[in-house]
Amino acid sequence: MSENQTTPAMPTTYDPKAAELKWYDFWMDGKFFEAGKRPEAPTYTIVIPPPNVTGILHIGHALDFTLQDILIRFKRMQGFDALWLPGTDHAGIATQTKVEQKLREQGQSRYDLGREAFLEQVWDWKEQYAGTIRGQWAKMGLSLDYSRERFTLDEGLSKAVREVFVQLYKKGLIYRGKKIINWDPAARTALSDIEVEHKELNGHLYHLQYPLKDGSGHITVATTRPETMLGDSAVAVHPEDERYQHLIGQMIVLPVIGREIPIIGDEYVDKEFGSGAVKITPAHDPNDFEVGLRHDLPQIIVMDESGKMNAEAGPYAGLDRFDCRKQLVKDLQEQGVCVQVEDHVHQVGHSERSGAVVEPYLSTQWFVEMKSLAEQAIKAQKSSDGVTFVPDRFEKIYLHWIENVHDWCISRQLWWGHRIPAWYCDACGEMHVAHEEVTSCSLCGGTELRQDEDVLDTWFSSGLWPFSTLGWPEQTEDLKRFYPTNVLVTGYDIIFFWVSRMIFTALEFTEQKPFKDVLIHGLVRDANGNKMSKSLGNGVDPLEVIEQYGADAMRYMLSTGSTPGQDLRFRYEKVEQARNFANKIWNASRFALMNLEGFAASDINISGKLGTADRWILHRLNETVREVTRLMDNYEFGETGRQLYNFIWDDLCDWYIEFAKLNLYGNDEEAKQATKSVLAYVLDRTQRLIHPFMPYISEEIWQHLPHEGESITLAAWPEYDAALEAPEAVKEMELLMDIIRSVRNVRAEVNVPMSKKIELMIKPTSEAEAVILTRNEEFVRRFCGTSKLETGLGLSAPDKAMSSIVTGAELYFPLAGLIDISQEIARLEKELATLNGEVTRIEKKLGNEGFVAKAPAKVIEEERSKMKDYADKRDKVQARIADLRG
Repeated sequence: MSENQTTPAMPTTYDPKAAELKWYDFWMDGKFFEAGKRPEAPTYTIVIPPPNVTGILHIGHALDFTLQDILIRFKRMQGFDALWLPGTDHAGIATQTKVEQKLREQGQSRYDLGREAFLEQVWDWKEQYAGTIRGQWAKMGLSLDYSRERFTLDEGLSKAVREVFVQLYKKGLIYRGKKIINWDPAARTALSDIEVEHKELNGHLYHLQYPLKDGSGHITVATTRPETMLGDSAVAVHPEDERYQHLIGQMIVLPVIGREIPIIGDEYVDKEFGSGAVKITPAHDPNDFEVGLRHDLPQIIVMDESGKMNAEAGPYAGLDRFDCRKQLVKDLQEQGVCVQVEDHVHQVGHSERSGAVVEPYLSTQWFVEMKSLAEQAIKAQKSSDGVTFVPDRFEKIYLHWIENVHDWCISRQLWWGHRIPAWYCDACGEMHVAHEEVTSCSLCGGTELRQDEDVLDTWFSSGLWPFSTLGWPEQTEDLKRFYPTNVLVTGYDIIFFWVSRMIFTALEFTEQKPFKDVLIHGLVRDANGNKMSKSLGNGVDPLEVIEQYGADAMRYMLSTGSTPGQDLRFRYEKVEQARNFANKIWNASRFALMNLEGFAASDINISGKLGTADRWILHRLNETVREVTRLMDNYEFGETGRQLYNFIWDDLCDWYIEFAKLNLYGNDEEAKQATKSVLAYVLDRTQRLIHPFMPYISEEIWQHLPHEGESITLAAWPEYDAALEAPEAVKEMELLMDIIRSVRNVRAEVNVPMSKKIELMIKPTSEAEAVILTRNEEFVRRFCGTSKLETGLGLSAPDKAMSSIVTGAELYFPLAGLIDISQEIARLEKELATLNGEVTRIEKKLGNEGFVAKAPAKVIEEERSKMKDYADKRDKVQARIADLRG
């Protein structure tokens, strides 16, 4: 459709459910969200932070996705070839844990099924929940390009993962080695540092006395993990510690086990801390591991992968690590070795996924050597072309992490994920790293090769997301056109997990930053500021919110409820307010359409003879367009929402539409047509401005309005137009609105309803105001409810009347018999006190030398203008009080 007239009358009330179902199908059928249809236009790209296929989306996802949808709809309307690429993440540990939990409920384990059968179950899970996620995206009204949807385990992304792995391995940046890693005994897999949550727990510090072999005494150590003593290889002291220098080289007999271990000297020991002696357990502590390498100490592992003590633990073999701790401490106390147990608060690492206490554990794993990658990322960030963080304080957090990064453990002992592309020859032990399956050994010719059992860390694949989703390593047309992306929208909680990894992998493999900006938002918390969690039962299901209030209300509340980087408190009353705002827009539009029957887009003409209110609303629309566009470009959605709310609710609904009724219901056909044009034009532009926030109701209304084009999703974004500036109309309307507000306030004070006509006298301050009042007398009569109206420069205040002072006029209300003179004097004295207070406040401000020295000249002039205005009003109120008393 190229042009539409107004359509049949809108229903009395807006039905979100009906609109959401109708318009999302309409958008999908029209393929309005598919990128690539504007080959000559500049591009704007967002790749969605892929949600995990572990369950349904939560309210935090709703915030994240709504902000992205606002940006992509905004840019699409601005004429960009806008791509919002959707997808999901296989989420290795998280998804495998969910499926294993499901199997346990059925009395099975993954080992009962075997790898292939288990993976079939996980793929079934993935299909189910990916479908659920797509349904939720649709409910939220997200304008995603589903034709380009990706999954981190699809063939294209898997190819990218193998390419990155092989390239890094060939450069020596991926290696396989034996190191202390974070081990999750519940999931039985390695974790990277940032998959470990440190929680403050009340524990104990155990002081142990290790006897010297020669029987000459003992040496005291302290530990929070006494069970690891079973793997001790030495006790270390500082080589310059005079207390222990004579003991270095002597042997100790390890209690319970009876193994002899040496006392060594190492500068790692802080001689000022505790006893100055520390136990060294190379297989169960990262610092001890390094000490052990320096002194060639045995690496004794005393636990298995499930956290149970193994044969090296002697009599404690088979016990869970914490049960072992209890029994061992009891035995040591009985032997007189554990001499003190003191309460101790310390940070204990927990698996981010399983919740199990993480065990530092010596294990053979795959690692990414991070030094050169980090240096490249730091150099890029400190250049003039670094990624822009919004708010900018998060750049420091990112840099601090990347500057202190350790080698990244990328192997996971799971079945669900990208299997490590390494094959081992059973005949000669040679390892082959390759893009595709290796079937014969290049060293010995053997054909019995087996692939590494481990899979890669989920973040390894999602770190490639901005370019792998666009076809890399192939140089696809999408990659050339839509990469680098424009903005990444994400929460501050995954800066380390994901943002940093995307940056350093993109720089390494594409030689470009993956996105220009990173917009960081906070968490959605409950109404009391608590983090939402299943255990607290305070989570919010976005679908339930949509069911009750509609998608537009939820989107508006989430997107305008906070500033970048700040947490948002979810309050249902705020969603209700957003719904009321939507209803206000609906009702205003419905009224307009009742008066626009048969009106077509070609009938709109705002260049003709317009009234004061018409020119004023166009001016205010123009100002709003300019401000909203600026704020949107700066990601200031909260302030954008305030601007839109004020314009739509106050200026358009409460003032302009009321003023428009005089012309619409009047007999002046020229004025009527002009007002219809303005009303149609302003409502059209208003729907466009609100569309990114409230896509459903704006489409529904826009389709009823006279318009051109198929859908508001492709309608041009309004642009500032200097020709619409009308400062003189603004001045006129401000005077009229001040008068009307003042009359309404006075009526309220003396309890005189609008239905009761009043006499009103208005004395303008100057000839300019007198002209305005003459020109707009009908507005004043209509909205002030007058039975008699007098205006003029020569008017004098009548006896026994109420008065009110506005900028540009004095108002008198001859309401004898309706008010008490003494009460009116009391009211004026109260007003006088307020005005005196304002004058005094500004006098003090202007008398402050510091303020005058630092404030811009414009600000100082504004303050002086305010003081003059308050002083003028004060003088008039004083004069009125004197008149009443006389």
